Amino acid sequence: MKKYIYSIICLIGTGLAACQDLDREFVTTIGRNEIEQSFGNVQALLNAIYSDIPDGMLYIGGAAMMASATDEAEFTAETNTVQSFNTGSWNAINNPDFVWGNYYRSIRKVNQFLLSTGKVNLDPWKLDPSPSAQQVYQTNLAAIKRWTYEARFLRAYYYFELVKRYGGVPLLTKALSLEDDVRNIPRASLNDCLQFITAECDSAAAQLPLNTSTFPYVAATDLGRVTRLTALALKSRVLLYAASDLFNNPGWAGGYAKPEFIALPTGDRAARWKAASDAAKVVIDAGGAVTLGNYKSLFNTFNNPEIIFTRSNAASNQFERNNSPIGFNLGLSGNTPSQDLVDAYEVKVNATTAVKFDWNDPAMRANPYANRDPRLGFSIVTNNSAFGTPSRNVQLWTGGLDARPIINASKTGYYLRKYQIESLNLINGNTGVHSWIIFRFPEMYLNYAEALNEWNPGNADIKKYVDLVRTRTGVAMPPLPTGLSQADMRERIRNEKRVEFAFEDHRFWDVRRWMQGPAYFNKPLTGVNITRNADNTFTYAVVKVEDRVFTPKMYLYPIPQSELNIVTGMIQNPLW
Repeated sequence: MKKYIYSIICLIGTGLAACQDLDREFVTTIGRNEIEQSFGNVQALLNAIYSDIPDGMLYIGGAAMMASATDEAEFTAETNTVQSFNTGSWNAINNPDFVWGNYYRSIRKVNQFLLSTGKVNLDPWKLDPSPSAQQVYQTNLAAIKRWTYEARFLRAYYYFELVKRYGGVPLLTKALSLEDDVRNIPRASLNDCLQFITAECDSAAAQLPLNTSTFPYVAATDLGRVTRLTALALKSRVLLYAASDLFNNPGWAGGYAKPEFIALPTGDRAARWKAASDAAKVVIDAGGAVTLGNYKSLFNTFNNPEIIFTRSNAASNQFERNNSPIGFNLGLSGNTPSQDLVDAYEVKVNATTAVKFDWNDPAMRANPYANRDPRLGFSIVTNNSAFGTPSRNVQLWTGGLDARPIINASKTGYYLRKYQIESLNLINGNTGVHSWIIFRFPEMYLNYAEALNEWNPGNADIKKYVDLVRTRTGVAMPPLPTGLSQADMRERIRNEKRVEFAFEDHRFWDVRRWMQGPAYFNKPLTGVNITRNADNTFTYAVVKVEDRVFTPKMYLYPIPQSELNIVTGMIQNPLW
């Protein structure tokens, strides 16, 4: 039986009485009915729901990215709460990524919005027989219908953000009534949650336009709004997670009494992988022939045909200030890439061959950034490479302008380039608009390849779609070799995701769904120590930056203790 609880609370577990009051009556100078009957006010409610879409740039503690809670990076400031992920000191009371209440607030907004759309007063146009009024009436009627499906998608998106963190969560789909008792809200099973999310994606995809009028895939007026492709892309991601190891192997949980909250029922894994590959291919086919442009110019753009869904932010230079090298005016170092990540970028031997980087190779060790996958330079500032406005070469050798022993210099020997608008002069107060990409076509290509490799290894489409990502304009890495085994292809796909989506909030979740946490996150993070020699050459040595901790309980977040204290039907996740 599906545990769809037809109620909604503003913030589970942070003050029940306050939540009930807020949900049952707006605190405002005008009445609820006036709000719900106004076309403009209801549109404003939808805009508020959109504004809750997470932005991963200044995410934890107002500065750290989720990358700094993985083997991608180290955050320079030791006081930022992201460090709790790395030391293993987080728990049900202290979670750096405390989003439970935030997403349930967003879900509350959606449920209230859906209630309001049926009450909008369109009579001033409907009852006016003039052609102009009738045109406005039809336009507004169509807008309300579209908004309904946009909101339903956003609710599904917010639910998936909860599910990938917590497993099964309470499913709240209706506005709270006076009779509802929010103290006894049970968790829904993981299966019920995933079915709800994918069903909402299907409903939204069936009703929302594809939009091909101005830009190749999203009309200029719809940039940042949900489209059919957005809904299909979320479904692809959801089904990939549903097929992956974490949601199919509850053995890590040590005999947890409620496995339905953390894993799917025993079933045909091949069928789940096929469903995931089919869902990704639907997005690919719906998008048509997408030409992947230059990787370097992809970020902080909004009308690139590669982008399916993105969030733009108000003009600012805070990201640049947080992440520019310490030797640049106003630079704070911020999220500094690790040697672990840098080593994942291949070395291009020639047009047909690429190999892993090897510190035991004297030529590679002497010149570690030569002939590397260009995405390394597009994403990461390496020693003696140019950066910023005004531009200069970054000095990452010991004693250099951007290196230790300067306080708050990078501990890893690298700085972040991705997302930074290098043309901004921070001293002059220049600002720019940033784009946080949520879905783009290369994810769909690699989702398709990953899922297809699991249930139909050797299928020619696997190599085809990985190569489309590798050989894109400006990257031009050699295609994958032919004849790879299923295991070898799996590793190549995983590495391709690692370098293609570095700092895009994939790694934290990918390693968990692959159940590879101990292999990647429970070991020292590494950086590089650089010495400038008398002849102006450099010597590079890998060094430990810090120890990292990952235990099996960290595959899922703990349910917040504040929630457990109030909602009697809530059950904690395993091992917490």
